[in-house]
Amino acid sequence: MEKYWLKTSDETIKLLFSSRDGLTEEEAAKRLKKYGLNDIPKRKEKSAIFLFLSQFKNPLILALIAASLISIFTGGFYEAIIIVTIIFLNCSVGFFQEYKSEKDLQKLCKYIKYTAKVLRDGKVTEVDTRKIVPGDIVCLETGDRVPADLRLIEAEELEIDESIITGESFPSSKFTSPIKQEKLEPQKMANMALMGTLVVNGKGKGVVVATGMQSMFGKIVGYLKSEEPQTYFQKNVRILSNFLIKLVLIGTIFIFIINSITGKKIFDSLIFSLALAVGIIPEALPIIITVGLSGGAIRMSKKGVIVKKLISIEDLGDMDVLCVDKTGTLTENKVSLTDFCDIEGRRNEEIIELASYCISIVEKGKGVSGNPIDVAIHEYTKRKNLKRNYEVIDQIPFDYYRRRMSVVLKRDNKFLLVCKGSPESIASICTRMKKHDGILEVDKKKIEEKFKELSEEGLRVLAVAYKTIEKKKDYTEKDEKDLVFLGFLCFIDPPKLTAKDSLMKLKELGIEIKILTGDYALVAKRIAETLGIEIKGIVSGEEIENASEKKLEELVEKANIFARLTPDQKVKIVSVLRKRHVVGFLGDGVNDAPALKISDVGISVENGADVAKEAADIILTKKSLRIISEGVIEGRKTFANTGKYIMNTVSANLGNVTTLALISPFLNFLPLLPSQILLTNLLTDGPLLSISRDRVDEDELKKPKRWNIKFLRNFSLFFGGISSFFDFLTIGLILFLLQATILGFSIYLPENKQAIFRTCWFLESSLSEIFITFAIRTKKRFYKSRPSTTLTLLSLIFSLLILLITFSPIGSIFELIQLDSFFFFLMFLILLTYFLIAEILKAIFYKKFAF
Repeated sequence: MEKYWLKTSDETIKLLFSSRDGLTEEEAAKRLKKYGLNDIPKRKEKSAIFLFLSQFKNPLILALIAASLISIFTGGFYEAIIIVTIIFLNCSVGFFQEYKSEKDLQKLCKYIKYTAKVLRDGKVTEVDTRKIVPGDIVCLETGDRVPADLRLIEAEELEIDESIITGESFPSSKFTSPIKQEKLEPQKMANMALMGTLVVNGKGKGVVVATGMQSMFGKIVGYLKSEEPQTYFQKNVRILSNFLIKLVLIGTIFIFIINSITGKKIFDSLIFSLALAVGIIPEALPIIITVGLSGGAIRMSKKGVIVKKLISIEDLGDMDVLCVDKTGTLTENKVSLTDFCDIEGRRNEEIIELASYCISIVEKGKGVSGNPIDVAIHEYTKRKNLKRNYEVIDQIPFDYYRRRMSVVLKRDNKFLLVCKGSPESIASICTRMKKHDGILEVDKKKIEEKFKELSEEGLRVLAVAYKTIEKKKDYTEKDEKDLVFLGFLCFIDPPKLTAKDSLMKLKELGIEIKILTGDYALVAKRIAETLGIEIKGIVSGEEIENASEKKLEELVEKANIFARLTPDQKVKIVSVLRKRHVVGFLGDGVNDAPALKISDVGISVENGADVAKEAADIILTKKSLRIISEGVIEGRKTFANTGKYIMNTVSANLGNVTTLALISPFLNFLPLLPSQILLTNLLTDGPLLSISRDRVDEDELKKPKRWNIKFLRNFSLFFGGISSFFDFLTIGLILFLLQATILGFSIYLPENKQAIFRTCWFLESSLSEIFITFAIRTKKRFYKSRPSTTLTLLSLIFSLLILLITFSPIGSIFELIQLDSFFFFLMFLILLTYFLIAEILKAIFYKKFAF
């Protein structure tokens, strides 16, 4: 922004080639062509086709598409159909959820168009705000939304609520004098009116200095057009996908080479290796993630939450730091009178009684408009039903230079002048002060000390004074002298009723709360104390701006209250935090939008600015912040259940592949046919499709979890090793029972016995992967952690299906045969032993590899 605050009003008008009578219609039309509409372009709506195709960007989805093509070439036509169906279902679930959210978002993001009073050809004209141009003179009065960035040229008791831009709770008093400061934060631009802010008192005029995307509002919105950084969840899905793809490639190439050099046909070896590649890939992972996330989104929507991005639920579960804006998020964004006291701190009803007349408001039906402080006084006196003993006969209006206003009251032919304003201003016109034991000579030092004491409690403080006065025709500022100091009025933007319990719940979930606000440090400190947040350090925006990279990391890590921040400084803090943490940001103002976008999970609220809702990933349509903690739990459940599937499938598949890689060179036949590998993979995934809705142990929900490839590798090697051991045990027993012949380093089994071998191993590898789920789904003993009914039922159904296939015509299609009861009994003993050993050894694993 051009530094118009440095210029006088007349200098600014001259720079913009305008005048105090405004532009001509002809000149305005020319400038409209030059500068364009004063509009914030709407977010481009994403088409249904774009949303559907975007579901295929996941590397795992692309790997599955490749796997389905491989299946067709390896004879697994039905397996290919299953994989394609899973891909389609997964993408459809994600598409429908995002499509619904997109439609909801379009409703939220409608930019409200309105008119403004503008001087054109020297006359006040109602103009569509989109057609306002630089150089226009805009007239402002109470209730107006500022249509563009203005340099004020007139200000009469003008006060503007700028919380949407600056985050300050209380309105900003405006004046027209230049501010001789080269660098100025939005909070200090007292001679400027910023686009999107609201006039709450007085009137004024301003010359338009910036419109549309050149305004401060527009520049913040423009930040949202930049590329969105990858969230923690997206990064780790990519890392996991790359890990699995590498595992597939290495395993496939190794097995193909081993089989080829040991005399097996190259084509058969290739087909066998490719089938194993399909078997290793956990093809149900995308749909398990999506079903888990969409289930969480549906449950949250019933509680009044719009989940714009499914992955944001996972990030919510991973989150360990939540940055919150104060105004309108933790607080009501409504000024409230909280106390009135004399210089000794005693409550005195006379203070509020007299102050209730010294206000400037406009009553419209049941509503009231005006300065929020005056509205707060009016609402308090109305709520308390205070008696009206005086009649207002005159008013001396507020102005920025005096920083006070006065009224003259009449009662029984006696007249009283009552003055309300900043404590410094009121103290300067007082010669006496009232205490509980009488009226004494004023002690300005005591007034200053009490004012400082109240301010340090985070209160906005005004003072009240009075004196008896003679009746006369006109009262002026000159009458404001020799007053009696009566006491203080204390105001606060109160915390939301549900905020304290909600924040405590988040703390119990292992989430650190950091307050990021544009308001004063003392105000933020008081809110934090009221909400029970332990204060670890308070840092100003100026400190953030001037800190070195190393110092910034130190400040951001240690402190938990950051005050007087600009939007850029909020982004800086969130960016630094994201280096070590998964960061959520909760905000509702335009000034919060950039931080909402750059965080791992951005959360806005129902009454937030449209641009904040657009930047957010999750929107709370109910005021209770408790929804966030419930969303965290949903995210952690999804994480835990996704982890169960990955650990089960990858460890089992890695075990099987290792066994096949080591045993294949020594057999004169393929231990499993490609079609049998694909059938095993298909049937074992059946029960696991329900694992996204499995019960999760309470211990798993208490702290944020992390995707840890090192842990996954250790788990896969440990339990994959156990799986391989029992695979070898099964193979050894079967080969012994079938009286296989050892010829040198080769094991020979007649063709008529190969089907028995394959059927036995098919049963052992398939059933073991299903049964072992109940051991490794929990760190506890299996009988202390109750699985979901669905998982239990599906596991039983698919186990029976696997057994029945060997007796049915379907089995013959896959070259499986009916076994003697002895082999079934042998498989049962192996499976039972496998389960018990895994159950015993998992305690050792978790002790060594705590996660």
